[in-house]
Amino acid sequence: MAHIDWARAADVVVVAPATANTLNRLAAGVGDDMLTTLCLASTRPLVLAPAMNPQMYLHEATQTSLALLEERGAVIVEPLEGDVACGESGQGKLASIPEIIAAVLETVSASTVLKGKKVVITSGPTREPIDDVRYITNRSSGKMGSALARAALRLGADVTVVAGPQTARFPSGVTVLRVETAQDMHDSALTAAKGADYIVGAAAVADYHVANRTSGKLRRTAENLELVLSPNPDIIAALSAANPGATVIGFAAEPTSDLSIAQAKLKRKGLFAIAANDVSQAGQGFDTDTNKLDLVFADGRSVSSEVMSKNQCARWFWDQILKES
Repeated sequence: MAHIDWARAADVVVVAPATANTLNRLAAGVGDDMLTTLCLASTRPLVLAPAMNPQMYLHEATQTSLALLEERGAVIVEPLEGDVACGESGQGKLASIPEIIAAVLETVSASTVLKGKKVVITSGPTREPIDDVRYITNRSSGKMGSALARAALRLGADVTVVAGPQTARFPSGVTVLRVETAQDMHDSALTAAKGADYIVGAAAVADYHVANRTSGKLRRTAENLELVLSPNPDIIAALSAANPGATVIGFAAEPTSDLSIAQAKLKRKGLFAIAANDVSQAGQGFDTDTNKLDLVFADGRSVSSEVMSKNQCARWFWDQILKES
């Protein structure tokens, strides 16, 4: 039987492009043609590169299937924003060939450079309650933190993520600790980071919390509302101080390309390195699928990535950190 023979002969199964029809059939376990029967018969890693109309990609059925396939261990090379074959524009364009090839090579090689290493990552935003209904937060989606966790997992690490209320999902195999406030993240991260080899502070943590939080719901009046804001703990500085044997890397989202701000943060917090990104530029920073990082080291050296997908950025990030640590 050809599909059995091919499944056993392959080191990896790659479906590129993977249509909505194919993804939904694979998730349902349907085997009614050569492709789906081969995937069912294979015990090898599966790499999927979705490509379709943006509305089809965003449809609940497709997103549910992608999440299920990822939970089962499939590697998803996410589609890009751009024009698609039907003439519409949005997320659904096939990932670049270099990105697909990179994902395949990483999957096949099954690198073990971080095998036996404990990696702890903070990710996403925090929420600081004003009352029981409203809160202060930011635009972080957690996509960068999720990408960093995925890349570390593929390198063989034992990965724990302390995640705020983010929209980006995590791959199967990552331990996720859910939190809401900055204080929650601080306490959970300090506990999780005990014995960690690498600590990455990728979360967009609120600098302040509401000191005069109201129980119940504040009612609208004609008077001005005054909120008293008190500083939150500096999580990455606390993690660095509590884990002197770990390689600790922070993130700095700034509306500028001036790296002196990131360098000052690095020294003040006692970090190994800090990844700065200029959120004033399109396609970088919050709630985008792409990013550009400037990685600054304690000795003053810096290295910069290109603008690329956050998954590519995450792989680049770990490549640089592992070269230096």
